[in-house]
Amino acid sequence: MKGRVCMVTGATAGIGLVTARALAGRGAQVVIVGRSAEKGEAAVRDLRRRTGNPQVSFLRADLSRQADVRRLAEAFSTAHPRLDVLVNNAGAIFWRRQVSAEGIEMTLALNHLNYFLLTGLLLDRLRAAAPARIVNVASGAHRRAVLDLDDLQSEKSYYGPRVYANSKLANILFTRALARRLPADEVTANCLHPGFVRSEFGQNNSLWFRIAIRIAMLRAIGVEEGARTSIHLATAEELAGTSGGYFVKRQPAEPTRAALDADTGERLWAASEALTGFRYPL
Repeated sequence: MKGRVCMVTGATAGIGLVTARALAGRGAQVVIVGRSAEKGEAAVRDLRRRTGNPQVSFLRADLSRQADVRRLAEAFSTAHPRLDVLVNNAGAIFWRRQVSAEGIEMTLALNHLNYFLLTGLLLDRLRAAAPARIVNVASGAHRRAVLDLDDLQSEKSYYGPRVYANSKLANILFTRALARRLPADEVTANCLHPGFVRSEFGQNNSLWFRIAIRIAMLRAIGVEEGARTSIHLATAEELAGTSGGYFVKRQPAEPTRAALDADTGERLWAASEALTGFRYPL
């Protein structure tokens, strides 16, 4: 990975931090992204110390805010002429319905539209590094999705776990739609299920929900194991030219039939363009 430039979002803790550490440990120049400047600076110090790689930096952004996503892309593009690997990892679950700064349902804004917009804004930098890779962290939770494209913002009905599952289905649909649009010898796009990981996930919710998550996590895997598939998709030489795949435990896996529906993927793409006001430079 020496000489390559990587960005990992949601990388101040959990599997994002472990993924960033692995990339830095292999000699890559790594840009980590998170909401907290304090956590970001601490993560940079930790990564530099653990890997001996001084080429680790932090950019602050609240990725639920499209304005922040645009500022992040501009700041990165100003400093870097290329991007070899983009790991879209940031995400969350919201028990109660809330909206982003732009008035978009928060799960959709953070877990899907963030991936869609940031990737599109950085596509020229990815192409400049061809062959480059896009790695989207999805989830096996997509198997519980009931995606209603006529109610993407869950205004008619809201149940946090279902809305989260819908956003993870959207990650897979987006990955496959992106792979259809990009020559695999220039930029690949793959996604993954990291497993049920023992992390800070869900801690942005009510006390009782945080307690329930903590109890459930007694059966969860550690962050080191949870990050393995992200790291594999970002670095494995044998995956050069592989695009549009869904991976579990570093192996290709079959997502649900809904995740394979190209028509749904195209309708979601059009809706995402409308909600972000962004058209991909394809």
